[in-house]
Amino acid sequence: MDEQDLYDIVIIGGGPAGLSAAQYAARMGMKTIVLDKSPVAGALASSSKIENYPGVLEPMTGPQLLDLFKKQAIAFGAHYVETLVIGVKFSEEIKEVYAMTGNYAGRAVIVATGAMGRKPSVKGEKNFLGRGVSYCAVCDAAFYKNKVVCLVGDSEEAIKEASVLARFADKVHFISPTNNIELQKHPTLSQNNINVVLNMRLVEIRGSDVVQDIVLESKDDKREVIVPTDGVFMYLHGNRPIVDFLDFVVDISDDECVITNRMMETNIEGVFAAGDVTCVEVRQVVVAAANGCVAALSAEKYIHHRKKRRLDWG
Repeated sequence: MDEQDLYDIVIIGGGPAGLSAAQYAARMGMKTIVLDKSPVAGALASSSKIENYPGVLEPMTGPQLLDLFKKQAIAFGAHYVETLVIGVKFSEEIKEVYAMTGNYAGRAVIVATGAMGRKPSVKGEKNFLGRGVSYCAVCDAAFYKNKVVCLVGDSEEAIKEASVLARFADKVHFISPTNNIELQKHPTLSQNNINVVLNMRLVEIRGSDVVQDIVLESKDDKREVIVPTDGVFMYLHGNRPIVDFLDFVVDISDDECVITNRMMETNIEGVFAAGDVTCVEVRQVVVAAANGCVAALSAEKYIHHRKKRRLDWG
């Protein structure tokens, strides 16, 4: 492998844990890259107000605070790529991470993907996964050129993904489980081929070999509406650790958390984890950031084969 293509540390996840790890790693001279699914996904990106983060005197939104984390990490020399990680290979000394934008190799990997995932919970969702049900518009939008699709959710990530779908599909039904009328005024959702549907709950996904329609229920009067569609893109968040791409190559608990020791080390040498993906008991930004710091210091110690962690006092 060309040394130029090899990173010291590959960080999967661009939340407070991942970006704090990137900041510490890059500042210590490690060649570092952050692979982030989306800057508008995740628990912090969904927060409308943060006023208890140490050192931040004025209230700000979650995305604003996250942007500060990102700018600091980049200023110290970390690379940042917006991409979806789909697999890993940790069996060799050089670890490999497979993403939609290509493959990335590192001497160490830090997993910091958070816990905003969810198990299939809608009737038919699991059955039609890969046959009309998707969780990634960037990955699958091209398959629905000149077709009709439904997107379920109302987060900033969902809005962003709707704009991707609108470039391919004839019609995008943007289905929100809330009655947020501001969605109908959102510039992205005002495109001619996007239809915003408010206050409707997805009850069932139906079809034969592939998805053919969905059943919605009004949260006002419980009436049911059937919407013909060729595909369903799900952006309903939960609190399940996002570990699917790991395929159990590291130890995962019964609650699907990545298992680590106090120094954020997993059962595989050179692989670390930090933040909500480890199912910390207290889910706060400051805790995730601290975990990210510890993971970076541990990764740096591993790379340089030292007995003690380097103390970064500046």
